[in-house]
Amino acid sequence: MGHNSQLFFIFAHKLVTLMGKSSKWHDDNWLLLMQIYLRRPVGVKAVYNREMVNLGLELHIHPQILNSKMRDIASLETPRIEHIWQTYGNNPRKLARAASLLREMKGFGRADEFYDGVELNKTWEKDWEPLAEDKSLTPIILILVLDLYFRLTPATMVRETPEVQELARLIGISTSVAVEILDGFQHCDPYLNRRDVSLSPLLLPCQKVWQRYGNGDTEDLAELARQLMEYYRTK
Repeated sequence: MGHNSQLFFIFAHKLVTLMGKSSKWHDDNWLLLMQIYLRRPVGVKAVYNREMVNLGLELHIHPQILNSKMRDIASLETPRIEHIWQTYGNNPRKLARAASLLREMKGFGRADEFYDGVELNKTWEKDWEPLAEDKSLTPIILILVLDLYFRLTPATMVRETPEVQELARLIGISTSVAVEILDGFQHCDPYLNRRDVSLSPLLLPCQKVWQRYGNGDTEDLAELARQLMEYYRTK
């Protein structure tokens, strides 16, 4: 593992620690998390596994925290977790009923009370929300295309390039849209110094993503993109 990757994981660990301190974890959440843990292959799921992301959005808890909590399940970290495991670990139907009941309780008009104290870190949640300019896209998709941008040259940012085709297929967009996003990043790149005017509505969201990642370490971006791709590899 390279030096930059080590720094990335150190930063991620500190983020989880800080967010964990500012988030109120409810014991009932263990049931929802254990459901995902028990899905085959049984075990700790990747941070950006699709189900981890969806649960994180449901609970307003970052998937990195859920991943850390899932590791507690794997090690039976506390007596509370041991009790839940003994009750539900070998009875997925019973667990499914309990989780379903828990979700129904959220519809009794007490959702705000039920999750009182939970830190709503909207920065990460907004990254998964549709863009105002194009509801079929999210900032996450733009981040993944930006990672590809740094591995191509302007001449290869076209629909015929295999890497463009492969990424577009994996993340569920057309190659034309992928090229439009790549073109938007070209207009953001100070090294290209493009003077022509872009009329693409995606230019503004491309600029926002570029401001966050375009001037940073490309290896860190590549590591983030590698993790985010897990969402699209799991259905």
